[in-house]
Order: sequence, then structure tokens, then C-alpha cells
Amino acid sequence: MTSLSLARIDATRSLRQRLAGFVALTKPRIVELLLVTTLPTMIVAAHGLPPAGLVLATLAGGTLAAGGANAINMFIDRDIDAVMQRTAQRPLVTGVVGPREALAFAVGLEVAAFAVLWGLVDLLSAVLALGATLFYVFVYTLWLKRTSVQNIVIGGAAGAVPVLVGWAAVRDSIGLAPMLLFALIFVWTPPHFWALAFRYRDDYRSVDVPMMPAVAPLDRVARRIFAYSLAVVAVSLGFGWAAGTGIVYWVAAAGTGAVFVALAGRLLARPDEARAMRLFHWSITYVTLLFAAMAVDQLVRL
Repeated sequence: MTSLSLARIDATRSLRQRLAGFVALTKPRIVELLLVTTLPTMIVAAHGLPPAGLVLATLAGGTLAAGGANAINMFIDRDIDAVMQRTAQRPLVTGVVGPREALAFAVGLEVAAFAVLWGLVDLLSAVLALGATLFYVFVYTLWLKRTSVQNIVIGGAAGAVPVLVGWAAVRDSIGLAPMLLFALIFVWTPPHFWALAFRYRDDYRSVDVPMMPAVAPLDRVARRIFAYSLAVVAVSLGFGWAAGTGIVYWVAAAGTGAVFVALAGRLLARPDEARAMRLFHWSITYVTLLFAAMAVDQLVRL
């Protein structure tokens, strides 16, 4: 193989690594979870399937907005990401992507998100998405994350906004039902994130980030998680009442909620990493199943 061929292979590999680095900046798994909540919300708001163009534009705008917010978060947190074991392979730590280009990329995504949502959806959706980004960056990342044990409790509100974006995309307004969906994700976020933080509490201690499992006794954290799990189920049932959902949703909400509370109860009985991680994984499954049931419930009643 010639030196020219080897150089081309190296260049191709380098390009792929950089592209993968830019994708990683957006935290695709988090974006995916946000989209899981947006589409079913649109189906409920429309009492059926919304126009395909509206769905695609809303999901595209939401993806760009969430990806940009996550990239800004990585730009700001690159100092502590280099210390924490969980985040040591992020692109700004490894040097695959530079700080300036990461910030430019993030801002570009936010500008594109606002343009897509305003131009193809409506102004309310665009403003809500931008507001979520500003809240996530300035309130959570720059202020609360490194200073308050309530960081994820308050800052998690940003992750609850996509349901409002989805509803506004269809209705161009916000009412009780979408606000209860917002509340559902809001109260779901602390037990979801604290359960994960059980495993990485030493990481947070190493960088002086006061995530609750890193600074409070684990039995106290487990009590908080259990209380929030009860709130999650209560709000999910409240949404069912406000939105006038059918039997599919009610069965799913009761069944998945019972598992959520049961796993939180097991963690309360013995607060350890293994039980916390089981709750963490179920919390993702819970949201996926609940919102899927929400959509199916609406569609089978057409």
C-alpha cells in the first residue's frame, strides 16, 4: 500500500472521528428521549395523526434545539468532564473537537432550530424551544449545577419543555393537559437522574458538583426518590383525567407506574447501586411505554 493510500485512509478516519465527535456533542440518547415524548404529545393534541410535514418540522426543530443545548453544556463543562470517569471520553476532552468550533456548532444548531420552528411550525414553539435552551444553559449549567443540591430538580424543567413544544405545534396554545405533561417530566427527572448518580457519586464528589447522591446520605436520597415516584404516578393519572384518555392509557399508566413505585420502594428498603440502576433503566422504559400508550390510546379511538 502506497504512502498516498495510507494518507487517504488516515484522512478518512480522522474525518469520521470528527463527525462522530460533533454528533456526540449533541448527546443523541438524550435527544432521542426528548423526541419520544414529543410525537405522542402531538398525536394527543391533534386527536389523531398530525400532518406529516408538521411532525417532521417539529421533530427536526426539537432535535436541533436539544442538540445545541447539549453541545453548549459540554462546552461549559469541559473542565469537569476531563476529571470525571463517566465523561472522560467526550469529544472536547479527547480533543476530537475544539472548544471554539464546538461553541460555533452549538449556536448554529440553535439558530437553525429557531428558524425551522418559526418558519415551518409556529412562533410559540420556537420561543418555547429557545427558552428551554436558555434555561438549561444559564439556570442549570452555569448556576445551579455546581452550587445547589437542588440542581437537577429545578434545572430538569428544561427537559420537560419538549412536550409543550409538541402541543403548541399542533394547537398554537398551551392548556392544562400539556402543563400536566410538563409536570410529569419535571417530577420524573429527579428520580431518573439521582438513580444514575448513585453509581457516579464519586465522580461528582471529585469535581465538587453537589448532585444529591454525592452529598447526602443514600437513605435520604432513596426517600426523596420514592416520594418523587409517587408524584410521577399521581401526575400521570392527572393527565389522563385532563386529556380524557381511554382505557389503553389508564392501564399503561397504572401498570408502569406500579413498577416504578415498586422499584423505588426496593431502593428505599436497601439503598444500593444495583437497585438504583434497575430503577434508572426502568425510568427510561417507563417514559417510553407511557408515551407510546398515550399515542396508541388516541389512535385506536379514531
